[in-house]
Amino acid sequence: MSHNSVEKLVKMANQIGDFFGAQKIGAAAGMAEHLRKFWAPHMRETISEHVKHGGDGLAPIAIEAIKLLDAEKKGAA
Repeated sequence: MSHNSVEKLVKMANQIGDFFGAQKIGAAAGMAEHLRKFWAPHMRETISEHVKHGGDGLAPIAIEAIKLLDAEKKGAA
C-alpha cells in the first residue's frame, strides 16, 4: 500500500479509537473486535506493519488494539 493509503488507515483507526475510547473499560478490545469484523485482512496487515515500524500518527488506543489483533493472530497460528 502507498504511504497515502497508510495515512488513510491511520486516520480511520484513530477515528474508531476515539469512538471506543469513550467506553474506558475494554476500549482496545472493542476496537480490535471492530477491526476484525469490518476491516479487510489486507487493511489489518498494513496497519499492523505500520505499528511494527513505530505506528507514527496512531493514537495509543489504536496501537493497543492492533497489538491485540497481532497477539490473537499469533495465538491462532
